[in-house]
Amino acid sequence: MTKTEQMKKIRDEVFELKNSPLYQYRTENGFFPVIGEGNHDADIMFIGEAPGRNEAKTGRPFCGAAGKILDDLLASIKVPRENVYITNIVKDRPQNNRDPLPEEIEIYGPFLDRQIKIIEPKVIATLGRYSMEYIMKKFGLESELKTISLMHGKSFDSGGLKIVPLYHPAATIYNRDLIKTLEEGFKILKNI
Repeated sequence: MTKTEQMKKIRDEVFELKNSPLYQYRTENGFFPVIGEGNHDADIMFIGEAPGRNEAKTGRPFCGAAGKILDDLLASIKVPRENVYITNIVKDRPQNNRDPLPEEIEIYGPFLDRQIKIIEPKVIATLGRYSMEYIMKKFGLESELKTISLMHGKSFDSGGLKIVPLYHPAATIYNRDLIKTLEEGFKILKNI
């Protein structure tokens, strides 16, 4: 089975994920699950937390205000968006754009795990504290976990895979001072 076929299988399973606490909210509002997009052979994989309203309306990750910031950050290190893979842990939008709940991360996490196996990135850049915690634990780096302000822009190694925790681009919407910090974090990705 090709990588594209494997990703389509994940998409189909998430579409039918009736045991998700977010399934009814998605279907009642005409939202789409947001599986991810980009290069299935990407060296860098970006993992956010959960889709926002624009993402759930279109089925595309990071297509709203935070996506524009992400695009600008990618451009700052001269990496085209189509060369990376972008996804979230939780594939459906939580109500009122709230943080994902532990049981939602537990339900959707295995889909993300499969995506990581399919893509085999060299670098995983986590966007936000929920994806940072999930990925650090998944790759045996739980003992390294601290607050995101202490982890942002640092590189961790797990069997040759580099993990770089970064602030979520949306954080810069509420705190413009963080944009320089995020730009510095992206330079780490370029250097790797």
